[in-house]
Amino acid sequence: MTQDKSLPDLADVRKEIDQIDQQLQQLINQRAKCAQQVAQVKIAEDGKGAVFYRPEREAQVLRAVMERNQGPLSNEEMARLFREVMSACLALERPLKVAYLGPEGTFTQQATLKHFGQSAICKPFAAIDEVFREVESGAVDYGVVPIENSTEGVISHTLDSFMDSGLQISGEVVLRIHQHLLLGENTRADKISTIYSHTSSLAQCRKWLDAYYPGIDRVAMPSNAEAARKVKSEWHSAAIAGDMAADLYGLTRLAENIEDTPDNSTRFLIIGAKKVPVSGDDKTSLMISMRNLPGALHQVLEPFNAHNIDMTRIESRPSRSGAWNYVFFIDFAGHIDEPRVQAVLNDIGAKAADVKVLGSYPKGVL
Repeated sequence: MTQDKSLPDLADVRKEIDQIDQQLQQLINQRAKCAQQVAQVKIAEDGKGAVFYRPEREAQVLRAVMERNQGPLSNEEMARLFREVMSACLALERPLKVAYLGPEGTFTQQATLKHFGQSAICKPFAAIDEVFREVESGAVDYGVVPIENSTEGVISHTLDSFMDSGLQISGEVVLRIHQHLLLGENTRADKISTIYSHTSSLAQCRKWLDAYYPGIDRVAMPSNAEAARKVKSEWHSAAIAGDMAADLYGLTRLAENIEDTPDNSTRFLIIGAKKVPVSGDDKTSLMISMRNLPGALHQVLEPFNAHNIDMTRIESRPSRSGAWNYVFFIDFAGHIDEPRVQAVLNDIGAKAADVKVLGSYPKGVL
């Protein structure tokens, strides 16, 4: 077969790739040296109080990467590559320690790595309040906890933890959730009698399970990763979990992407001890305690409309101050340092029993 004259020579293309790889390697190391210089300047100026991780700066860099990208790689793929380069460079300054809701193999771990990159030191904890405590004690720099799922709604334990915590929300990450039906080596596909998973994952796959496994026992587990661990060696059982759990425990994917809703996603919050400066595209989260009076909700909402601020989420939780009193959790576009946001806070503060700013932080880039 004769070669198409219009096609480039394969050997020449490979030679060009080798040259580009060499240039990329040199530039990445050059960037790493700049990161080391940044660390030296920060230590000289601030000593032990030097802050190496700046959420607003990273968000700005990733946005710029996506804005100038011309393909053929997608904006998100290009940003992910830079995310890992930035993670490795930051680790040269000081590796970040991050707590997340575990165990290993959960979607929260996946969100943690998506936000902080592979070079962060990630530690799993069994409960959301434990993640809060680790950050509050200074044992880790940041924590990652789920806050809401597009199918199942808000994670009430996370909201309740903010009532007693002085931590700030430092960022957010949204993760597309794909659920798989997984088997261990001891189970045949036609012999499944029990399916394990977290309550939320079972709920997210309810219609699929009703259609394909209507008579099979569904058993809730503390996490889908724990379900995957259980079926690795158990007979006649399957687990619903994601890619990380499947890879961690070496399970076979019997069916992929079995979630009922095609755009099933979970939003996670990054919690830390420090406030985050303006990044240019930010969100703010509030916790508002209102007196039990007629029109209380209207008094909360009206200032946002008056100052033309986009409110993106509102949730209510029972207050611990008394029966039938409620606390409102609100997310909206804007940063606490913006004058119009200050105006909203002043208006609400004049009517509310208490207003607590949970944090202003960059909108999720990845």
